Amino acid sequence: MSARETDATADHHVVVLGAGYAGMAAAVQLAARAGRKKGLTVTLVNAQDRFTERLRLHMTATGQELAELSIPEMLEGTGAEFVRGWVTALDTDAKTVRIDDDRVLRYDTLVYGLGSVADTAAVPGAEEHAYTVNGPEEAESLAGRLARLGSGTVVVAGSGLTGIESAAEIAERHPGLDVVLVGRHEPGDSMNPKARAYLRSALDRLGVQVRSGAEVVKVLPGSVELAGGGSIAADAVLWTSGTRVSPLAAAAGLAVDERGRIVTDTALRSESHPDVYAVGDAAAVRQGYGVLHGTCQSGMPTGVHAAVSIVRALEGKRPKPFRFGYYHSPVSLGRNDAVVQFTRPDDSPRRICLTGRAAARYKEAVTASPWPTYGRMKKMPASGAFWPRGGRFTRIRAAR
Repeated sequence: MSARETDATADHHVVVLGAGYAGMAAAVQLAARAGRKKGLTVTLVNAQDRFTERLRLHMTATGQELAELSIPEMLEGTGAEFVRGWVTALDTDAKTVRIDDDRVLRYDTLVYGLGSVADTAAVPGAEEHAYTVNGPEEAESLAGRLARLGSGTVVVAGSGLTGIESAAEIAERHPGLDVVLVGRHEPGDSMNPKARAYLRSALDRLGVQVRSGAEVVKVLPGSVELAGGGSIAADAVLWTSGTRVSPLAAAAGLAVDERGRIVTDTALRSESHPDVYAVGDAAAVRQGYGVLHGTCQSGMPTGVHAAVSIVRALEGKRPKPFRFGYYHSPVSLGRNDAVVQFTRPDDSPRRICLTGRAAARYKEAVTASPWPTYGRMKKMPASGAFWPRGGRFTRIRAAR
């Protein structure tokens, strides 16, 4: 048991829960800044030591291999400690985190970034009979099932971006399978008419059957039942409809919204517990146009901002408000096709969009491995951080 687990050998100990896009950004930025902030130590806790590229899990689900990205390797040289384990309890009064092997970590400041998963609890049978792309193991399980199916029907429940990308990828990689995309909304309903029409034509070209205005209300071993009656035979079901977050925050007494996300102030601190910062999908971050929806596009900036805010607070400065505007919505349609809808800061669609191979190259650029971005964060503690935006790296300066 390390000294950090028992007590106060350090002046200020920050524990980061979750090494997704937002959690990694927070941990790397904090570790970089800790080098010049005497007494600041950082511990990153994650269930796996492999970084999950969630933006590419639809590729894993079709048998494509992704690069192995090691979290401990990324933290090498930063001084941050990595702890592998599932978080089982959070005590905000004692300021401790319990891990599944009964280790207890003490914190002075906590960064909560445990993220979200597909909400298979929302519909009967989804937990037992549907696949998800929540992580590499789940995606690989689906890939194995698809590889064993010579023919048959795959139902993708949910017509959001994850559902669209997954349906297109499955149809392209497994042309012998019938793919049915089921959702309450038309695919690409938030896009402008040109982008939406292109997306629909691409799905048609790939042979994806779209059932809009439909909702799966029950998943059975060989079919799905729809609201209002009717069913679809299914040899495999992929669940992408809705998300849920860990109940740990609510159980610990943190103020949460109706979806269980931690309600934050303008600096990303919990409104009920200011020594807890929330980032990524775990946070209900309000902007002038509404609450952020979880994406890598907004997740990494929340992680960086939390790190900068923590350091500012330790230096006796007031953390600055977090401000974020959306820029684009890139959607892959197989390996060589895509549509990119450029957006206003409030995520409403602009008139401009990219389609086809140019869009596919653009999406590949902006969703490429985040490792170079985190590497830049490690090296630039004094002037902020970089993350991809619009096909280029945008520098974010932290006022000091």
